[in-house]
Amino acid sequence: MIRFQNVSKSYRAGTSRKHILRDVNLTLPWRNVAILGVNGAGKSTLIRLLAGAELPDEGEIRRDVNVSWPLGFAGLHGSLSGIENLRFVCRIYNRPIDDVVDYVRDFAELGRYFYMPVKTYSSGMKARLAFAVSMAIDFDCYLIDEVTAVGDARFQERCATEFARKRENSRIIMVSHSESTVRQYCDMGGVLVDGRLDLYDDLDSAILAYEQAAKTTQELAE
Repeated sequence: MIRFQNVSKSYRAGTSRKHILRDVNLTLPWRNVAILGVNGAGKSTLIRLLAGAELPDEGEIRRDVNVSWPLGFAGLHGSLSGIENLRFVCRIYNRPIDDVVDYVRDFAELGRYFYMPVKTYSSGMKARLAFAVSMAIDFDCYLIDEVTAVGDARFQERCATEFARKRENSRIIMVSHSESTVRQYCDMGGVLVDGRLDLYDDLDSAILAYEQAAKTTQELAE
């Protein structure tokens, strides 16, 4: 379980503040959750808060499960090679280096770039490495921010296969603008709007609430 206790988060935006969360109290259940919201609602910020990569301004997020970093954001060091970054992650999480290296080298398909500095990678190569590293470490809950769109159709199919294997024992919290992706991986949803995070037990209700929020946002902007 992941619990929000009086959690607030905001950023300065010009002369005002953009509120991502306002005094939120809720528990995310042990299910696969889609986080929906219009552009700028703060979905990626929420994922970083869940991971502990950012801290709330007020309140506390309590985690009773082992939560991943946001997939696609593995804190890769640009001056280190792919394999050097991987060895560092293995030391942090006490994983066998040889096994993890074999897995990531095969999955990321970087060829000789695996031994070159990450700063020489394309954005797609960085994302493939970050995804492979994330999948090489076992977590109770994986945080995903659109990373399944990385690569060609064959690589995306490999991602889907790996997610299916991980979901046998783990759960997913996913941000995605693709309804088909959300329906493929998630069975309930949360809608982030105006500093609230509203949970819905079924995905159809969450998608409907998101569509209504998007329509309202568009009308206010016109």
